[in-house]
Amino acid sequence: MIKITFPDGNVKEYEKGITAYQIAESISPRLAADVLVASVNHQIYDLDRPINEDAALVLHKWEDQEAKSTFWHSSSHLMAEALESIYPEIKFGIGPSIENGFYYDVDLGDKQLVEADLAAIEKKMLELAHQKEHFTRKDVTKEEAMKTYTQKGDQYKCELIRDLTDGTITFYTNGGFTDLCRGPHLKDTSVIKAVKLTSIAGAYWRGNEKNKMLTRIYGITFPKKSLLDEYLQLLEEAKKRDHRKLGKDLELFAFSAKVGQGLPLWLPRGAALREKLEMFLKKVQKSYGYLPVITPHIGQKELYVTSGHYAKYGKDSFQPIHTPQEGEEFLLKPMNCPHHCEIYKTKPRSYKDLPLRFAEFGTVYRYEQSGELHGLTRVRGFTQDDAHIFCRPDQVKEEFCKVIDIVLYIFKTLSFKEFTAQISLRDPNNKEKYIGTDENWQKAEQAIIEAAAEKGLPTTVELGEAAFYGPKLDFMVKDAIGRKWQLGTIQVDYNLPERFELEYTGNDDKKYRPVMIHRAPFGSMERFVAVLLEHTGGKFPLWLAPDQVMVLPLSEKYNDFAKKVCELLNNYEIRASIDDRNETIGKKIRENEIKRIPFFLIVGEKEAASNSVSVRKQGGEDLGVMSIESFVEYINNEIQQQLK
Repeated sequence: MIKITFPDGNVKEYEKGITAYQIAESISPRLAADVLVASVNHQIYDLDRPINEDAALVLHKWEDQEAKSTFWHSSSHLMAEALESIYPEIKFGIGPSIENGFYYDVDLGDKQLVEADLAAIEKKMLELAHQKEHFTRKDVTKEEAMKTYTQKGDQYKCELIRDLTDGTITFYTNGGFTDLCRGPHLKDTSVIKAVKLTSIAGAYWRGNEKNKMLTRIYGITFPKKSLLDEYLQLLEEAKKRDHRKLGKDLELFAFSAKVGQGLPLWLPRGAALREKLEMFLKKVQKSYGYLPVITPHIGQKELYVTSGHYAKYGKDSFQPIHTPQEGEEFLLKPMNCPHHCEIYKTKPRSYKDLPLRFAEFGTVYRYEQSGELHGLTRVRGFTQDDAHIFCRPDQVKEEFCKVIDIVLYIFKTLSFKEFTAQISLRDPNNKEKYIGTDENWQKAEQAIIEAAAEKGLPTTVELGEAAFYGPKLDFMVKDAIGRKWQLGTIQVDYNLPERFELEYTGNDDKKYRPVMIHRAPFGSMERFVAVLLEHTGGKFPLWLAPDQVMVLPLSEKYNDFAKKVCELLNNYEIRASIDDRNETIGKKIRENEIKRIPFFLIVGEKEAASNSVSVRKQGGEDLGVMSIESFVEYINNEIQQQLK
């Protein structure tokens, strides 16, 4: 007999070798029908896999991320089976689940897959799913695995097998399709009720541009058609909110082939938006004692060798800049922190000087692959709202908590209401990826865990997601249509102070190393603006809108009065413009609505005579006629409410 512990703490005894599905069935047939996968001692198990020892058991339904991930991974195998039945000569790369759905990288030889082909593949997938094909797991030796795929002439699977350790290799079979896979999978295909293949893309094998370009097919599946319908509606809404489209409509940013891929150009309205965000954060930072600094866009290669960034980011950086001086090399900076370390070293520091908080909106550069660039969310040059806090070890938790307060204030002000704080720790089984001693890592990780608990943050823990120099707290934000984004990060670092030999004099006149906290509440200005654009649909809060008011004269007779209104509003630091084109008022409103301007002030004979304005909110709400002074008071009250 073995003991099974359930999430509520209850413990029951079962015969050794029982499966999670059998346990679910013993509790309730309805539960067994709904369960898709199980966690056994925190490891994901197939429902039919025997449990041979005492275990903590969690049964996962569709609502759980573990279930969705398994559902979509199984669906990638179902799609592969459908593809193989239609294209018998096909060869397979990898087919993982992703955040929303799955993909499979395939080699179709001379066949070029197009969007019109997807419907037939979807139809075949549903046909196979209805056959209730079981997913069967089989352990195989490395020799057997290699022989199987050598006979099939599938060089991609053979390459994957060469990297695997004998004794750890498993195959999964569903219907007539067998795949190299560690699992887990669904019990059978019958729960897959709705299928949508969403797109086709190119992907280099193993992400290496020197390898062959494979065809990547993306898809998503659901246990109910209604869930697919909801998802497709969400996709349509996401298209409307695409920051690349909104950025063009609102005239915020652009890209130029001559300037270079991944290097955004901020247009006047976009620059105004960025400036407001920067001023907002600078004001917050000033109240927390941050000191502004400015550093160059380049640094000597040796600076980044010392910091460890050259070893970490060298391959992803722009190539060194060689000067006329022999042997002299500079790099476009991949990070701001090495420069801030050198600022710290400009003079001796005492324990009384700490904490020191250096802040900079610093632009950094990474040579991202062209296929990975995406609007403002993935660029080659971006500006971080960076700051580095140098403090004593006894100050770490307090300073960390203060940074959390800043992040929470930003989220509240910008209406990011749902978020999770991800505690990103190093991978204990792969310590060579990181720099620094075990002792320093333990202290840094403990400080983050305690600070997050003290602030009562909803947290998850992710092993292997730490920065190479220290653990971090990443804020995962859910936007208005339910998508998750990583915004804001705080990191504790005992290692860069060691590498740069930073010191302060203690109250005993001895030398000590400060601890460094890296923080960027926005993350990067580019990515943050992209997420904010999609979250708000371009309808920014009033205090942030590049244009707060558009004045619309009913005809050219009232242009002079409209200009007077504009000047008065600008004197009150309200951002106002005038649309004095010789067009109908209806057309002016429609075209300016696209720019998501919060207020329209319509002026004609009545308004000019009474020194007033007719006020209309973005979206059509009519607020009636107001004096200019009353409107100024109204708009300032709105802004104050938003910034509380």
